[in-house]
Parts: sequence; C-alpha cells; structure tokens
Amino acid sequence: MNKELLEIPTQTLQLISADQAYHYRVIPFNEFGNKVFLKTDATKPNELLAELQIMLNKEIVLEQESSQTIEQYLQKNYRKRARGFQSSSLHYSEDFLLNMIYEAKEIGSSDLHFEAFEKQHRVRFRIDGKLIEKYIISLDEYPKIVNRIKIMARLDISEKRLPQDGRINLSTEVEDFDIRVSCLPTLHGEKLVLRILSKNSVSVQLENLGFTKDELEIYKSSVKKPNGIVLISGPTGSGKTTTLYATLKLLNKKDTNILTIEDPIEYTLEGVNQVQLRENIGLDFASTLRTFLRQDPDIIMVGEIRDVATANMAIRAALTGHLVLSTIHTNSAWSTISRLVDMGIPPFLIASTLNISVAQRLVRKLCNSCKQEEKIPLGILPKGVILPKNIQTHYKAVGCSNCYQTGYKGRKAIYEIIPITKELVQKIQNKELEVDEYLLENKIQTLQMNALNLVEQGITSIEEVYPLLAH
Repeated sequence: MNKELLEIPTQTLQLISADQAYHYRVIPFNEFGNKVFLKTDATKPNELLAELQIMLNKEIVLEQESSQTIEQYLQKNYRKRARGFQSSSLHYSEDFLLNMIYEAKEIGSSDLHFEAFEKQHRVRFRIDGKLIEKYIISLDEYPKIVNRIKIMARLDISEKRLPQDGRINLSTEVEDFDIRVSCLPTLHGEKLVLRILSKNSVSVQLENLGFTKDELEIYKSSVKKPNGIVLISGPTGSGKTTTLYATLKLLNKKDTNILTIEDPIEYTLEGVNQVQLRENIGLDFASTLRTFLRQDPDIIMVGEIRDVATANMAIRAALTGHLVLSTIHTNSAWSTISRLVDMGIPPFLIASTLNISVAQRLVRKLCNSCKQEEKIPLGILPKGVILPKNIQTHYKAVGCSNCYQTGYKGRKAIYEIIPITKELVQKIQNKELEVDEYLLENKIQTLQMNALNLVEQGITSIEEVYPLLAH
C-alpha cells in the first residue's frame, strides 16, 4: 500500500480516540459537515453503524476495507503516534483534550502535568516514573484547557489563588477509570496534575510484580497467617499500594471480611469493602480503624501508617486477632522497626505483632530493542561499592522509538523481605537494632543485592540502580 495513503491528517484522526479505533477497528479518513467517513473491516457493518452514530453523534459513512489494510492504518496512525514523543503544538478542543487523556491512559502514563511558564506552557506525561515533554501550549490556549479540566473536575474556575483538588470519572469501551486533579497556583498561571487511577485490577497479581521464587514463598506464608501486621516500606511511587492490592486479591475469599481505608482508592476490588479517606470531615486512618474493629473484620488494610495514633490502632487490631496490612515510609525493611520505636511504640508490642517487614523499589527495565552491552567503565559505581566478579559487562540505555527515546520500557519491583523469626523477636525486645550479621547468615537478599542481580541479567542498568547502591 502507498505510504501517502496511510498518512491521515491529525485533525481527522482526532475525531476518534485510539481506544475507539482499536476497539471498533475503524479509521476516519474524511469529514464533510456532520458526516464522518470511516474505513472498517467489521463483519456486521449495520450494527457498527448504529452504535457509532449514537456514540459520535454524527452521520457515519462506512467503507469496507481488508483486515490487513485496517491493521496497517492502525499501526501507522495511532500506535506510532502514541510512541513518537517529540513535543508538538497543542490546539484546544474538547475532543482533543479527552483524546490526550485516553492516549496517556493507553500508553501507561500515570500522571499528566500541565505547566505554565513565562513564554510558553507545556504538557508532560509521566511514563515509567519519569516525565517526558509531549505538547507545547500557546499562552492563549492554556487558560481554555485549564478551565475545561476544572469544569470536568467540578472545581471553582473563578478561584485562581488557592490550591484545589477534584476528580474526573471517565469511561472507555474497555474500562472505567478515575482521574484525580490537583490544581496549584504558580507565578505564571495554574499548574494542573492529573493522576490516572485505573479501576481495573485484572493485571495485579503477586506473581507478576518482581518477587523471586523464594521471596514469594516467604511473603505468601506470612500474609496467610490469621493475625499480625504486614508492613511494606518505600518512598512515594515505589509500588507499595500495588503490592497491597495484589495481596488482597490473594486473600479475598467468600468466607473472609476484608476492610480497607485508602487515600485514594486506586483499584476497585470486588468483594472488598473499601473506604475513601476524608480527613476534612474527620474520617482519618486512626478513627476509621477504630470503627473497623466493630465491623467484625478478618483482614484490615490501612493505606499508610502516618502517625502514632494509626500505629497504635493497627497494633491493637493485630493483638485482637486480625491481620493488618499497611505501608510506611522508611528506607529499608529493618529500618521500619526503628521507625516504629521512634514513634514511641513499645518494642515488645512490635515483636509480638509484626509478621514480616518488606521494603520495595521500582526500577525501570531496559528497552530490549535498543539496549547495548559494554564493559563497565571506571567511576560508574558509587564509592565503596564493589561488583561481584561475575559481573564484567553491563547494558546501557540508548533510546529508540519503542521506548520514547528513554532507553527504558516498563518497570519491575525489587524487594527486601525480612520475616520476623524468634531470633529477631528477641533482638527487637532487647532493642538490638544492628542486624547486618543476621541478614548475611540467613541469606536474606537486600535491595542492593537484588538490584545487582537485575544488572547481571541485563534487565536494568547500573545508572538506574545507582541510588540504591549508594545507600
């Protein structure tokens, strides 16, 4: 097929989203007044016609095309467009704004940043934890986009001096999802961050997250205990909540009452009673936990242990025969214990309730299409870090069209798992918080060890795990 024929003007492409194009297998190729001309390989064109007319609110003309040709059109005009991350100019239209959100969702972006500066404004997508510039917006267009998003999120468009938070509910043919909107006044205008919260938890499985076989076995045996606390630590954006959801999916049985308090609810889990945190009306972690204990729970999930009150309630729940899952902000699995002691929790209570302490991080995986093997150059490692003798080479990130020129595609969690054994119980009770020897003797893989294993396997680069090695 002629290459020119496959190229469709951007304005025409924007008539439908990539989601719609792939779902219905249709390609817009012309528009005349209220008429939209579409190519399709549909076997039941009359049914498709009726559905598209309702959905697009336009008169539809269908032209039959072979499946092979439709596939070529899709590949050329939608998938490639989503991958080619050169900044382009954005012109406001309601449809285009929605299409941009759908595009971000389709390519796995977690956040959209709308930013205002003196001479130009821009939109950046966060992909695999890093921000990539996607669109440039003119000074005239930016206020229209901001106002439209604020209306969709039910925010006050006249208020430009104070931060605001809102929510947008969107649906595609494939799934429903929410968008959390945060609005911040800056020097040159309002900055908006749109966090995409998928309601689809199908892909959230413990086996797919990054546990080694041994780690998974240890973790599963700890979370299947009838009571106690399971704590997952790590910085913001390290995948802690996803691990908790995957754990809940494992534990979610018909004979089990599971209650969660979250901020925000990122996935909807069928059969799990989920509560959204609302601190402005007094619905915080500690008070909700107190109520949970009167709801005859078997398993309780607390989004985060932020303060002493929440920690005390979690321990109380564990002592009264419940399994409590939660997250905490610490740098390693063992420093979680130090953090709880610093909060004023008596060591004997920590020792008697904590089942397992887990630390996790997310590392970007190298793009298999462009990664290059090379000898490890001098000075690439943090001071004091010595590589195992079996690691002589490593792969470096290069960048290609498949990975938006970043050199990375997708992420993988790495874990540090410390099950609380009788020996550790004794150490906690005696406030012996130096356990390096114990970890070595018991062959417990630290975050650094697991990071180096991924480097050795060519899954990630030294550059990506540098912050972990430097600890």
